[in-house]
Amino acid sequence: MIDQRPISDWLPITKKELNNYGWSELDVIIVSGDAYVDHPAFGPAVIGRIIQSEGFRVGIIPQPNWQDDLRDFKKFGKPKYFFGVTSGSMDSMVNHYTAAKRKRSDDAYTPNGDKSFRPDYATTVYSKILKKLYPDVPVVLGGIEASLRRVTHYDYWSDKLLPSILVDSHADLLIFGMGESPLREILRLLDRGVPFSSLTTVKQTAILMDSVPKVKKWETKELSSHGQCLSDKLKFAANFKIVEQESNKQFANRIIQKNGEKVLIINPPYPTMTENEIDRSFDLPFTRLPHPKYKKRGKIPAYEMIRHSVNLHRGCFGGCSFCTISAHQGKFIASRSKQSILNEVEEITKMDDFKGYISDLGGPSANMYKMQGTDQSICDVCVRPSCIFPTVCKILDTSHQPLTDIYKAAANHPKVKKAFVTSGIRYDMLVGDHVKRKSDKSYDNYIDNLVTNHVSGRLKVAPEHSSDEVLKVMRKPSFSLFYKFKAKFDRINTKANLKQQLIPYFISSHPNSTEESMADLASETKNAGFKLEQVQGFTPTPMTMATVIYYSGYHPYTLKPMYTARNKIERQDQHRFFFWYRKENREWIRKSLLRFKRPDLIKKLLG
Repeated sequence: MIDQRPISDWLPITKKELNNYGWSELDVIIVSGDAYVDHPAFGPAVIGRIIQSEGFRVGIIPQPNWQDDLRDFKKFGKPKYFFGVTSGSMDSMVNHYTAAKRKRSDDAYTPNGDKSFRPDYATTVYSKILKKLYPDVPVVLGGIEASLRRVTHYDYWSDKLLPSILVDSHADLLIFGMGESPLREILRLLDRGVPFSSLTTVKQTAILMDSVPKVKKWETKELSSHGQCLSDKLKFAANFKIVEQESNKQFANRIIQKNGEKVLIINPPYPTMTENEIDRSFDLPFTRLPHPKYKKRGKIPAYEMIRHSVNLHRGCFGGCSFCTISAHQGKFIASRSKQSILNEVEEITKMDDFKGYISDLGGPSANMYKMQGTDQSICDVCVRPSCIFPTVCKILDTSHQPLTDIYKAAANHPKVKKAFVTSGIRYDMLVGDHVKRKSDKSYDNYIDNLVTNHVSGRLKVAPEHSSDEVLKVMRKPSFSLFYKFKAKFDRINTKANLKQQLIPYFISSHPNSTEESMADLASETKNAGFKLEQVQGFTPTPMTMATVIYYSGYHPYTLKPMYTARNKIERQDQHRFFFWYRKENREWIRKSLLRFKRPDLIKKLLG
């Protein structure tokens, strides 16, 4: 299919391609840590297509070499308006290192999975190079790495508290979250002749200034300064509550924080995108393919995973304390129209390599499509970080009927043999107490249809832990709900004569998790018939509540001390309980259980 399309179907990434467009210069140049895949699941492509849709000339410099004479950064020359810089679809440090800080052997966003095609702290490295080469050209940061490092944050890999990424990168502006709306506003202002230096009050942006401009329409909340955070971990922890709440409001306040002689100003985010707005992003003219230049270098693993998948919505109201989704995408759900989704299904069926299988009809959490509060006025003033913890909000419409309709419509396409759901399911919305209170058959209908028709052999769910004390800190439901869901899953499989697996995900070394609670987890899961596969050690990533607890030792909402396994041995020991069935762990587990006086578990785990 790549050979059948003209190169002009992609945004230009070389000087030759720029000439093919008949352009001598670009209005905006995007520098990205990812290979260029022209697909709506890849942020740099979405941003490039939006800039193009607004009538501007845009090119992409994907994975530039930052270690030679910097020719990649120079190949397009200076843009008319600004450079846009992103590390790519992941934080570069999460991309590069495991929870144990070991270097990963591959990079899923690079052809052939090759590593070493982007630097550590890629956003900062790219930005500093550009500011050195073109000091008079503005640099705008975006993407998840910049978004989650927009304020004083703990960096696990250097084990340091770092200031806003704007400080070290020397960039001029930062767009946080899903950046379509602020980007469109910036482009239109620049096109009208507004100087870049005057873009100080664009929503959903952050900027460093000498003083705080007055804006009548916004209230301002001040965080403890970066210097205060360095000297007082409790003040750093207290900052988080303000940042999280203001990031998840429909109508938020402006946040400011002193960083040395400068003041960091974080303007309020835009309200959640409407259906028309999110459709507009997904309906752009993507080729849905990697750029042809990668054909001889090998397949791009991240693309191979999602090439035939459809993202139904953005946002997540789960509010899990270890997860960055709501911190970046927000807790309110922005859902695409049914027609937009089915249009994308149609486009997938036209791909040369399509064999009849949609790999995923999903989202950040698979089953939140079209879910929102029934009284928006209450949602507008709500500060709960989660709409479903500790209980499902009474005004949250959790009907699964619209989602079931989408599944059936996609599966009924004449060229689709199966439409799978491989994104993780929030099972607590399907079996919790709120289900009992409603005479709504959509929950059981959804589970039955999902398990019978849309599971490719394995269904992913994420209980994360079994201890109520740990789950409370995670903002996850009781483990008892996992058993309820598993019973329904097993019953439907038996009835349909299917042999499908439920694959639970778990985390060790999360704040408030101990060796004893991990031993209980091992016992619980063994009793349920699992030898765990999908497990990981807790990785502290910027701008999550769990990371704040890990670094500071305090829970940011109670400001009370909380235990977290921090040293290498503690973290390794917690992780070993996942693998109770390995011979090399048996004697160590026996001695550990005796040490913290749990001989009752010895027979359960080792008998």
